[in-house]
Amino acid sequence: MARAMARGWGEPILCSDGGSGRAVELAAEVGGEALSSNREVAERADVVVLCHKPAQLRLVAREIAETARCVVSVLGGTPVQHVQTAYPHTPVFAVIPNTPVEVRRGVIVYAERPASHMVPVDPELEARVLELFGRLGTVVRVSEKQFDAATTISSVGPAYQALLVEAQVDAAVRHGVPARLASELMIETMTGTAALLEQRGYDTLAVRREVTSPGGSTARGLEALERHGVRSAFQAAMDAVLTPPEGRR
Repeated sequence: MARAMARGWGEPILCSDGGSGRAVELAAEVGGEALSSNREVAERADVVVLCHKPAQLRLVAREIAETARCVVSVLGGTPVQHVQTAYPHTPVFAVIPNTPVEVRRGVIVYAERPASHMVPVDPELEARVLELFGRLGTVVRVSEKQFDAATTISSVGPAYQALLVEAQVDAAVRHGVPARLASELMIETMTGTAALLEQRGYDTLAVRREVTSPGGSTARGLEALERHGVRSAFQAAMDAVLTPPEGRR
């Protein structure tokens, strides 16, 4: 995600890693500097974006909590209050972007800061953070209670959409359509449908009715999808994402 965001911003950055060499590669690609430590990043940056593994939260915080001026967490499954506990004197924000931020068409879910146990934040600082991430796509503000479910839609969404394209391309190839042509048809159809849904106020039923004639080919296709469990498959996928591995049986 760090690479996707850096590519989307397209500006020089300060970055560090745990010794993987990725920071050097990223700075070489987008411009900026790969620094020798997380602490040096925190000392020099106005905003520190946490892109490490969630389990490393306290480890990294011990290194930079005293110097970071503003922290933005993109750590999945980590409540903003947990991040604030690790950075007790620093303004903290929580966002979850998805990978299309690389082409500035991402969705960035922003958790509203709960009033309790949070360091007070100047509204101008919050506005600057939201503007920074707004350059990468659409920022959607949600309550912290809604945060996990909301990010389940957007963060994994690119993989689901890619799977839908892949499945329909495979079906088209089985009926003699070249894979490249089928991919172009699917992707352009998906892009156009998204724009149409937006224009229709996200009324999915209206868009489906506009293309579905009683007893026609679209109706038969939709019936087959329902019969083979498309809705229950997505319900199961969301449940699987929201259930921690240790909570599954």
